[in-house]
Amino acid sequence: MELNELEKIRVEKIRKLEQFGLVAYPTRANIDATISQASNAFEKAETDEKDQPVEFTLAGRMRSLRVMGKLAFTHIEDSTGKIQLFLRINELGEKLQFFKDFFDIGDFIEAHGSMMRTKSGEISLLVDDFRLLAKAISPLPAAKEEMVDGELVRYTGFSDPEIRYRQRYADLAVNPNVREIFRTRTKIVNALREFLDMNDFLEVETPILQPIYGGAAAKPFTTHHNQLHQDLYLRISFELYLKRLLVGGLDRVYEIGRDFRNEGVSYKHNPEFTQLEFYCAYFDYLKVMDFTEKMIRFAAEKALGRTQFTYNNVEIDLSKPWARVNMRDSILEKTGIDISQYPDQESLGAAMTAKSIQFKPGTPRGKLIDQLVGDYLEPAFIQPTFLYDYPWEISPLAKRKPDDPTTTERFEGFIAGMELCNAFTELNDPIDQEIRFLELGRAYASDDDENNPIDEDYLRAMRYGMPPCGGFGMGIDRLTMLFTDSRTIREVILFPHLRERDSNTEEE
Repeated sequence: MELNELEKIRVEKIRKLEQFGLVAYPTRANIDATISQASNAFEKAETDEKDQPVEFTLAGRMRSLRVMGKLAFTHIEDSTGKIQLFLRINELGEKLQFFKDFFDIGDFIEAHGSMMRTKSGEISLLVDDFRLLAKAISPLPAAKEEMVDGELVRYTGFSDPEIRYRQRYADLAVNPNVREIFRTRTKIVNALREFLDMNDFLEVETPILQPIYGGAAAKPFTTHHNQLHQDLYLRISFELYLKRLLVGGLDRVYEIGRDFRNEGVSYKHNPEFTQLEFYCAYFDYLKVMDFTEKMIRFAAEKALGRTQFTYNNVEIDLSKPWARVNMRDSILEKTGIDISQYPDQESLGAAMTAKSIQFKPGTPRGKLIDQLVGDYLEPAFIQPTFLYDYPWEISPLAKRKPDDPTTTERFEGFIAGMELCNAFTELNDPIDQEIRFLELGRAYASDDDENNPIDEDYLRAMRYGMPPCGGFGMGIDRLTMLFTDSRTIREVILFPHLRERDSNTEEE
């Protein structure tokens, strides 16, 4: 890679260090505290009114640099905080000039000294020795902070979203708010685990490479096992494997991991995403609703410290019970179409045409209903809402309602106009399940994403007996979007998938 002039200057500094017998990238660091630990220890010593010096060896990336004659100041930062290094000729002698000659903003430095406060009251380290830990050849994008209307506003030369996503390492290095997003994401995952563990769920792992994909309506990524001469698929869901475990006597199971779907990308879709799924014997979808409310509220309290948050300038409140909306009634209210009166694709399509609702010719009935939900219902679900009772055509793994065989006990949860989760009273009748697989296979074209292959082994497992159960799936990325007020899924995935630079492919 061609270096620019500034990078060439920094490389030359490395060469000069080597001539002096020094290294720009030593093997070890010798710190004895983080910046946060050192600052806390110093403040405690001040409170205790101890006179003896508080000494530490600290390390971090240089964030600023001011040189003035016999003095130099630099702020260094590690993952716990930031502190000023105070360097002066009294303690360092000729080494101060060495610092001026060879250190730049962005370098990692190790420094030993005594903790102190400057005349302005800032906690600092009065340095008596230092060394280079890692030379930054490329300067980080410049950033500036200033107070605007009483709030700290940070400007960075690294603001183009696509460049930020491609160079997430630099994005994290210069944008503290981005680092905070991913700290919050980890807190969310930890909170979900804690809640499920407290409720006697067992965390398990299921195959990522699967001989038959299923459990969701999506097109898989395909790969090939050379030794076995076998085509395999990256999983699109954990569902069918997790429910096999219920057959085996593990009554409460969950998994948090990656799913892969070979579909379009948008502000809320990435081909590789993180999912939570759980399955609980003797639950139905009503119990899952109650459990979901408690779990999401718990996650907010743990990750944010509160149950209210702002997303897209709207205050979302998780402290209240979620609204529960019947799909048929809501579609009728919004469109004037009673889907129960149109049992097939032709009649429902005609009703939509009469209402001037456009759709792709040949679209199956289930997908037409899904279109109505997406166009007319979903955008209005701002506060937490459960939409329940879905048609069987788009719910092949959900149990039918006892009083209405055309409808299943399924719900989806929405917040801020975005689908967050999906859950069923799970179908545990192997005969009904096989019939549905076959009927759906006839209903959809052979190249349709929802025309998933029949998993004979899953049917075999069901025939051994599966307890009545409730199942649930939720995208961790979308929950993180909500909790961090991020408008695109790329903001909450460390390394999101991006099109090639020379590609003309349009993203949704």
